Amino acid sequence: MEFSFINMIAQASLVAKLVLVLLLLMSVSSWALMIQKALALSAAYRKSRIGTEHFEKAANLREAVQSLGADPASPLYYVAHQGVLEFNRSKEMGNASEVVVDNVRRALRQGVASEEARLERSLSLLATTANTAPFIGLFGTVWGIMSSFHSIGMLKSASLATVAPGISEALVATAIGLAVAVPATVGFNIFMGKISQVDTLLVNFAGVFLNRVQRELNANRPVQRAGATEM
Repeated sequence: MEFSFINMIAQASLVAKLVLVLLLLMSVSSWALMIQKALALSAAYRKSRIGTEHFEKAANLREAVQSLGADPASPLYYVAHQGVLEFNRSKEMGNASEVVVDNVRRALRQGVASEEARLERSLSLLATTANTAPFIGLFGTVWGIMSSFHSIGMLKSASLATVAPGISEALVATAIGLAVAVPATVGFNIFMGKISQVDTLLVNFAGVFLNRVQRELNANRPVQRAGATEM
């Protein structure tokens, strides 16, 4: 059966061979991307969860930020970097605490959005493969059927031996197109779910970071006394 399949591919028309080569390239590319994304997203989820725990356990904001500096590859690193930059910039400008908190909140939101976009990068290849591979296979199917009818017209015979090669070529293109599209579709949906999980961790981290900033500002706020101590 294996020899027959290879022999059938070897005897296929040039157009059919080009279709099969294109589907093979799409399959290899999508599988390579899925392996890379699976490793990257697993690491991102693990680092985000552990990094948030260490951030919460730190004594102050400086130590909390330093705990993330040891791993620049963590998704939390960029988010925290954006928050720290805006925090320092707003304090240097002498802004009120409410303004500082609001500016840091926007910086954290932008950092989370940037990290989410980075994690989603290249997933368009999977979406394109999932959407186009069946139609490319269908093109091979149509071409095989056209070849079969052409053979019938040239030989003036509708015997099985005449139409079988073209029909086989058509079925192979359809099967391979589906075999390429299905894993890409499943992988895309799985990765979007994992990205959503990481995004939830990043949003939670942004909230923890903002709480740290507010406590830091309240701790440095001058104490006013009017019969009782107010913070």
